[in-house]
Amino acid sequence: MGTWEDLRENDHRLTRRVASWRSPAARRVLPAVEEAAQHTKLWWGAAFVMATAGGWRGRRAAAVGVAAMAVAELVSNGVGKQLWDRRRPPKEWIPHEEVHDRPDSSSFPSGHTAAAVGFTAAVAGVWPSAGALCAVPAVMVACERVHTGAHYPSDVAVGALIGLTAAALTHRAPRLAVRAALS
Repeated sequence: MGTWEDLRENDHRLTRRVASWRSPAARRVLPAVEEAAQHTKLWWGAAFVMATAGGWRGRRAAAVGVAAMAVAELVSNGVGKQLWDRRRPPKEWIPHEEVHDRPDSSSFPSGHTAAAVGFTAAVAGVWPSAGALCAVPAVMVACERVHTGAHYPSDVAVGALIGLTAAALTHRAPRLAVRAALS
């Protein structure tokens, strides 16, 4: 790989492969995951459970998770989608009925994936076992975005990178603020 044409070909091949999953479990679980992830309900719910049942570590994990999710959404939806106007994958690539229920906004990058990965990675930095639990639905969200034709795999990959970066920045922000205040 090395050219835009190679990237497009790999996006095409991977999108068709993931969209053609015929597993009854995938057909039941992925739409439920997508519904839970809409408007970040899944991550707000996880944050609530951590904050109320996880003691001090749970509250801290919830706070950094929500902060990283907010940064990831701002960068992906507020900046990325405004800078790159990429059409969603062609409907012909998606061999099932979910292809008709896709957003009208730019495909690039995946905001759902950015939010999921940002939340999960930030939580994992504070409470690794809770982060591991969050990783399961985060991966499912990423797969669902490609399966339904809402995104290309490269949109999801960049969304994941945005989420990881947001989590890293969220963990470093307090130290950077203290360092700036002391200098």
